[in-house]
Amino acid sequence: MSLDFTAINPAAARAGDASASTTGDLPSRAQYVVVGGGVIGTSIAYHLALLGATDVVLLERKQLTSGTTWHAAGEVVSGGTTEDALWMARYSGELYARLEEETGLSTGFRRCGYLQLATTPRADEGFRRETAYMRSVGMAKEVLSPREVAEMVPLMRTDDVIHGFWTPDEGRANPVDVTMSMARGARQRGVRIFEDTEVTDFVLAENRGAARVTGVRTGRGDIECEKVVIAAGLWGREVAARAGVTVPLQAAEHYYLLTEPIAGVTPESVPVIEDGEAYGYYREEGGGLLVGMFEPVGKAWALDGTPRDSAFAVLPPDWDRMAPFLEVAMRRFPALEDAGIRTLFCGPESFTDDLSPMLGESPEVDGLYLACGLNSVGILSGGGLGHVMAQWLIEEHPPIDVTSVGVDRAHEFQATRRFREERTVERLGFLLNDLAWPNAQPRRGRNVRRSPYHHRHVEDGAHFVATSGWEYPDYFAGRGVTPTVEWGFARGEAFERTREEHLHARDAFAVFDLSLMSHHLVQGPAAMSVLNRVCANQVDTPVGRVVYTQWLDDRGGIVADVTVTRLAEDAYVVISGDTIHRRVPAWIRRQTREGEFLTVTDVTSGHALLSVQGPRSREVLQRLSPDDFSDAAFPYLTARKVELGYTPLWALRVTYVGELGWDLLVPTEFGATLYDQLREVGADFGFRPTGVGALETMRLEKAFRDMGHDIDSTDTPLEAGLGFAVSWDKEGGFVGREALLEQRDAGPPSRRLVNVLLDSPDHDLFGDEPVYWDDRPVGHVRSGGFGHSLGAACGIAALERDEAFTAADLAAGSFEIDIAGTRVPARVSLKPFLDPERSRILR
Repeated sequence: MSLDFTAINPAAARAGDASASTTGDLPSRAQYVVVGGGVIGTSIAYHLALLGATDVVLLERKQLTSGTTWHAAGEVVSGGTTEDALWMARYSGELYARLEEETGLSTGFRRCGYLQLATTPRADEGFRRETAYMRSVGMAKEVLSPREVAEMVPLMRTDDVIHGFWTPDEGRANPVDVTMSMARGARQRGVRIFEDTEVTDFVLAENRGAARVTGVRTGRGDIECEKVVIAAGLWGREVAARAGVTVPLQAAEHYYLLTEPIAGVTPESVPVIEDGEAYGYYREEGGGLLVGMFEPVGKAWALDGTPRDSAFAVLPPDWDRMAPFLEVAMRRFPALEDAGIRTLFCGPESFTDDLSPMLGESPEVDGLYLACGLNSVGILSGGGLGHVMAQWLIEEHPPIDVTSVGVDRAHEFQATRRFREERTVERLGFLLNDLAWPNAQPRRGRNVRRSPYHHRHVEDGAHFVATSGWEYPDYFAGRGVTPTVEWGFARGEAFERTREEHLHARDAFAVFDLSLMSHHLVQGPAAMSVLNRVCANQVDTPVGRVVYTQWLDDRGGIVADVTVTRLAEDAYVVISGDTIHRRVPAWIRRQTREGEFLTVTDVTSGHALLSVQGPRSREVLQRLSPDDFSDAAFPYLTARKVELGYTPLWALRVTYVGELGWDLLVPTEFGATLYDQLREVGADFGFRPTGVGALETMRLEKAFRDMGHDIDSTDTPLEAGLGFAVSWDKEGGFVGREALLEQRDAGPPSRRLVNVLLDSPDHDLFGDEPVYWDDRPVGHVRSGGFGHSLGAACGIAALERDEAFTAADLAAGSFEIDIAGTRVPARVSLKPFLDPERSRILR
C-alpha cells in the first residue's frame, strides 16, 4: 500500500491479506481465545504461537483492523522514559522491520526518524531529561540547534525552537499492513482466526467464592477454553462488563488532516515531528503533510456504549472546533496555507483515566485477561505488548511490572458515565504534552472522593492532587490564600511550602490525612493461616501486633507492600496503597485452598486515616486520651484500641516518615470532630496543616519504599533492601520462599535498590535520572525529591551490574547522576542517610 492511512477509503483496510480469516465451523474448544482483531489482538495471537502455544483462536466481531487500528497514525517512536514502555516500542520497531521476511507481507515500516521540538524552557528540560535516560540505555538520541532543525526540515518555521531532539532509527509503519502481516504469521503457526464472530457472553464457573472463565459464547456457537484475553479496543469496557469486570475505557474523537502533495515535502524532508506544546504532530504522507491534533479540550464519543455494528467508523468532523489548532499548524508549516486538503478525518480512539493501558488478569474472574486502553499508542507498542501478554498468559507471571498498568488498579467509579464524560475530554492533550510534567494533575473529573477533613483543607489553602479519585492535600498555601502551581520542573510555591511543612514535622509534629489508603478486614477461622502463607513476614503474632510485610509471587517478586495488624485471634486489618486496592482481596482469594474459610471485607470507607507524626506527637495524643501512650505501654509496631476525645478507635504505632508517630483508624463519622480536637490541643506546639508532599520528601530521606514507585513485581525483598521483613523459617513457609531462598544462598545480589543523595543543593530529582558508577551507566532513580532535612535532593535508585556488590563497594565507588545532561556527583548507600539507627522512631 502506498499510503499509511486508509481513512479516505475504509474498504482499503481489507486489501492487506485476504487469507487472514479462517472459514468453516468454530472449534468446540481452545486453550486460548483472543477477543479482538486489531493490532493488539493479532499481536497477542502471533506471539502466543511464536512462544509455542498450539491451540489459539482469535475472534473478531467484524473485520480485522475495523475498530481503531485501520486509522491509526502508525508512528513507532519511543518518547518517554518508562522502562517497560520503551522496551515495547523498541521491540515493536524491530519486529515490524523483520516481519515481511517471515510472512511475505510488508508492514510498511520505515526508519524516517523522530524529531521532538522544544519551544519552551520547560519542554527543553523535559526532553533533555528524556535524552539523558535514553542515552544511558544505549539509544542514539541527538540534541539539535535551531539551525540544524531548520536544515533538516526546510519547510518548517523554527524561530521559536530552543532545541530539537532527534532519534534517527525510529519512524512509522502502516497499521493495516502490520496487523495483516502478524495475522498471517499467526495463521502460519497454527492460530485460527474467525471474522464476523462476536463474543456475546462468557461461560463462568464458580471458583473459590468467585468465578473462572471456562468458555465464550458467540452467534456461531460456544468455545470451551482455559484462558481468554479481551483485546477489544473501543468495545473493551462493554465486553468485560459481560463478565462482571470493571474496565474504565472511553472513546474520544481524534483528528488528523491530510493534504494534497506539497512541493518540497518528501519522506526525507519531513520525518515524524512532535510539537507537544502546540498539541500537534506532523509527518509526510503521500507527498503531502499529515497534521495530527491532540487538542487539550476534546470530546468524548459514544458515552452510552460503542455501537455494536460499528466498523471502520468515520465521525463528522467539527471544523470550527479544530480551526484554532489548524491555525497553529499553519504557523509551524506556512505551506499549509496554500495546500489543498485531501481530508479532515475524525475517528474514535479509546482512552483510560490515567493514560496507561489496562493489562492483566481480572481480579474478579480468574483466567480472564485484559489488553485494552492503549491510548493512541497501539501501533507504537503493539508488537512488544503482544509479546508481554503472550508470555504472561503462558507463564502466568507478567514479565514486566504491572502496578501502573494492571487492570486491578482501576476503581468502579471510573467507569461511571459522568466520570468518563468529564475526564476523557482532556486525555488527548495530556497524552501529547501535559503528562510530561512531574506536577501535572487532571483538571476534570475532580472532587470525586473526599475525606471528612476536606473542608478544613480547603480553608487552609490546600493545593489538592488526585489519585484513584481521592482529593488529598499536597501542600498548604495558608488560610485565605489560593495556591499557585505552574506545571513543569521549576521550583515554585510548592517547594517552599513543602520545606516549611517538612521541617516543622521533623521539629514538632504533623497530622497527615491518609484517608486514601485502602483497608481490608480479613476474618474467619483460616484468616491467620492464609495470611501467613501470603505474607513473607510472620503474622501469627499476639493480638495488637502490627507487621510490615510483602506479598510475593512464586518467583519472589513483590506483588504487594502492606501492613497486617492482628485485631483478634481470627481478625486482621490489611492496609495498602490505593493503587493495589482491588489486588488485595483477589490475591488472598487465589491463595486460599480448598476447605479454608475466611472473608475479606473492604472497609476503606469506614476509616478516615490520620497519621500523627513527629517528636511531639505523643504529647499531643496524650492530651486527648486517658490511655497510656508511653513507650513502655505502647511500643513501636503495636496497635491498641484507645479513646481520643470523643472517638474510640484503633491506634497503630507506625511511621512512614521516620519519626515517632501513630496511624489512627478513625471511624469516618468522627473524622472531622477528631481533626478539630487535634488541632486545638496541638495549637501550642504550632499545629501546621501538612500535605502529602512533605510526607513524600520525609519518607525519601528515611528510604521507606513505595509500591509501584520504588518497588514493584520485578524486585524481590532482597533486592529491595527488605530482607528484614522476611520470616525465613516460619512454619508452613510462604509464597515465593523457595525462589527467595535460592537468591539468598547465591550471595549478595547484582541488582538492588540503593539510596542516593546529591552533593549539590541546586538540582532536583523527579525519577528516571540515570546513575553512573565510575563513569558507567548502572541504573536509574526510581523516586526522587528534595531532602529538606538533608539539604539536597535524595531518592531511591535501582542499580544493576554484572557482578554482585556490597555496601563496601558502594562506599568505594564514584557516583554521578545525570540531570538533564549535567552530571551531578552523588553519594550512594544501602542505609538511609537520615537516622539509620532509628533513634527518632524509637523515642
